[in-house]
Amino acid sequence: MAPHTSNSTDDETDSSLQTSSVHGYNASAFHQRCNRQGPTLQLTDDSLLNPFIFTSSGSPHFQGKIPVCFKVNSGYNARIDDTGVPNFGQQLYFCYNNQPVVYNSGSNAVSLNTATMYGNDTQLSECEVYKVNAIHKQWRNVLWTANRRDELMEMIRNHKPLVTSVSRVRILMIGPVGAGKSSFFNSINSIFMSRITSKAMSGSAGTSLTTQFRTYPVKDGREGKPLPFVLCDTMGLEEQSGAGLDIEDISSILQGHVPDRYKFNPMAPFQPDEQKASRPASLQEKIHCVVYVIDSTRISLMSDKLQEKLASIRRKVNSLGIAQIVLMTKVDEACPLVEKDLQSLYVSSYIKSKVQEVSSRLGVPVSCVLPVKNYSQELELELNCDVLLLTALQQMLNFADDYLDDVCSMEDNVF
Repeated sequence: MAPHTSNSTDDETDSSLQTSSVHGYNASAFHQRCNRQGPTLQLTDDSLLNPFIFTSSGSPHFQGKIPVCFKVNSGYNARIDDTGVPNFGQQLYFCYNNQPVVYNSGSNAVSLNTATMYGNDTQLSECEVYKVNAIHKQWRNVLWTANRRDELMEMIRNHKPLVTSVSRVRILMIGPVGAGKSSFFNSINSIFMSRITSKAMSGSAGTSLTTQFRTYPVKDGREGKPLPFVLCDTMGLEEQSGAGLDIEDISSILQGHVPDRYKFNPMAPFQPDEQKASRPASLQEKIHCVVYVIDSTRISLMSDKLQEKLASIRRKVNSLGIAQIVLMTKVDEACPLVEKDLQSLYVSSYIKSKVQEVSSRLGVPVSCVLPVKNYSQELELELNCDVLLLTALQQMLNFADDYLDDVCSMEDNVF
């Protein structure tokens, strides 16, 4: 038995890829069936039925029950990708010259004794290659269970902001056009309404469908009481000046001056009336957590101008000490493995690389980047979507508490 690796993909299944006695002993048959299949296991029997194993660190050989290790010498590869036959260290070849034989080139790549390994009998009775179902470790721990969903919903229902003067946490959603800000609200609202809802306008238009500043409370069911948070939706960011949400408008929103349903004017930022401008907004009216909503399929396509806009916004938010999170949407569209099974999200190396990329581009810690899938085309709620969305919302509430706690500490020091 010999593990033989090739270019891997995230989507891996157990299967027999090639059997030489069936598919042929020629190199083209091997490469056609085995290339780009991820890790594979090659089983080869000579006429004496002696099995053997190659690994990246050596080649254990089982003769009876005693393992024998054949080490790969320094400077040589245990396996190489080329158009030739399966080989190990470019020394030991199988199905050599399109024949059912094993061939030892005699190079110094592997210190082996062919008499010990296969009795100097070069004839092969069979050569098979199997795909290995690799075991991936989750890079974040998530419980994909109904109990966990119910637990998160209960935590959110019972959340009480740290400051008694604040009855509901205000969470501001900021992001490019089409990233999924309004869809996130609709998704959260759907979970607590126990059905798919579409209260906020959302879609895939080239320009922002949100033209007003909207504050969306969420009820705990149709007849339920309002939950202890408000999601604030804004016009989408656009890279060119004079279009999309103005950075000055964001500053006014953060400080609690902009009223619900204020219609944005990209050519002229919000101006509070004299009476409101003369007094600072209450803590209840201010924003307690900022969420940047980023489309995971477009992270690498983010323009320099848009990145500069986001950096300017972050500087303003930082100056006010407001907690910040990145919501990375459309993860199912970004990765086929996740599209097939949302529970594969935190074993996907591709999604992990996107989380790291957006962390680097926006200058936020990796722990503050939360991948989610909004409800967009579904007609029914799905457990895995609910768990991701509720986990993200709970983290927003936690971060808002951090901000409120910091505000209280500063006020205590003043007095």
